[in-house]
Amino acid sequence: MTSPAPAASGAPSGAPAAAGGAGGGVSVGGPVLQLDAWLARNGAWLDGVLAAAAFLLLGSLSVLTGTGSTGSSVARLTTWAASIGMPIAIACRRRWPVGSAVAVNALALLHFLAGTGLLPIDLLIYVSVYSTTVHAPIWARRVSLGSAVLGSALIAASMTSGVGLDGWLSASFLFVAAAVPALLAWVAGLLRRSSSQRWESLRERAARLEYERDQQARLAVAAERTRIAREMHDVVAHSLAVVVAQADGGRYAARSDPALAAQALDTIATTARAALADTRRILGVLREDGSVPHRPQEGLADLPDLVARVRASGPAVELVTWGEPRDLPAATDLAAFRICQEALTNVLKHAGEPGTVHARVDVAWHPTALVLQVDDDGRGAAAAPDGAGNGLTGMRERAALFGGALHAGPRPGGGFRVHATFPLPPSPIPQESAR
Repeated sequence: MTSPAPAASGAPSGAPAAAGGAGGGVSVGGPVLQLDAWLARNGAWLDGVLAAAAFLLLGSLSVLTGTGSTGSSVARLTTWAASIGMPIAIACRRRWPVGSAVAVNALALLHFLAGTGLLPIDLLIYVSVYSTTVHAPIWARRVSLGSAVLGSALIAASMTSGVGLDGWLSASFLFVAAAVPALLAWVAGLLRRSSSQRWESLRERAARLEYERDQQARLAVAAERTRIAREMHDVVAHSLAVVVAQADGGRYAARSDPALAAQALDTIATTARAALADTRRILGVLREDGSVPHRPQEGLADLPDLVARVRASGPAVELVTWGEPRDLPAATDLAAFRICQEALTNVLKHAGEPGTVHARVDVAWHPTALVLQVDDDGRGAAAAPDGAGNGLTGMRERAALFGGALHAGPRPGGGFRVHATFPLPPSPIPQESAR
């Protein structure tokens, strides 16, 4: 009696969608980033050069204008303190931005209260506003700008002598002339801070993408190692199982039937050559010179040859195909073949004496699924394990890789069953049947 075609266990799931899009790098090069990196590396000595230039130019002019013969000793002392201390504070503007701003504003207020008025060294207040906006927290930025605006108001009030409309206009002009540069320095600092944050974000993103790229490369290497190990296991395990079965049979046949023993030796040689060719093909991907010849990958079209080789080793194996075969992707075709190969290898290794075991391979083509089923009437779960335990795991991994499933275990009535399902896209409906 012909048994029915194996049915797909459950609704087959669709093929997994490709994960991830095309990866792309982030280019963060260019003159702007190079300038930003150069400033970050050389900021300390640049601030030192700025401080020295400020002391030589602005500080010397401040000493000349603020320590005249009519000035008091307090005014001269505060002028010297501002001319020396403010450049020193500017030299520390990157490392201690808040402390630098406090020192600059305190020295400016000190010499102003001492009666020296506006000095050239006071231009460093604008540098302090810019530096605080770039390097300090938000509260310090606001305080620094407010101090500069307040200082502008004090200067305007102190330098206006007239009253009425003329005095008001003069004070307004002086206030605007002193406050506008502070606002411009503040805006320039905001732009510089925003640019720095943007480039820093791009640098972090580039570093993260580089790490992810390296991680993907490591995962790809690990996956390729796993694939090669799985292929090697299937090829070597199947071939050795056939060789062992043929060698055992040939040893017993040599006494009574030399021709049968010679046939067993021929099968051993053929199997060994095929295993050697498969090993070279699998390991050939590791060579870059392309010297290893390639042959077409195995697939379900090679199942008759596989069944014939196993049948020649002793077990009575039957191959039954149901439905209309369809073209499969090469990877899926190879996975389906390897599952059948590993299942028949287990029949040779665990089912029992070769002459007493019967096996059947069913290949059922359903509209939305390919079902593979390998049954035998051997010892089944009572067979002693070989200690490796990689065969069933490898078969499950192959099926899961293409969205399928595999179940293996004792079957009703004795023996063992391997049942694998691969989802397939719906077959196209012929136009004549559609009408």
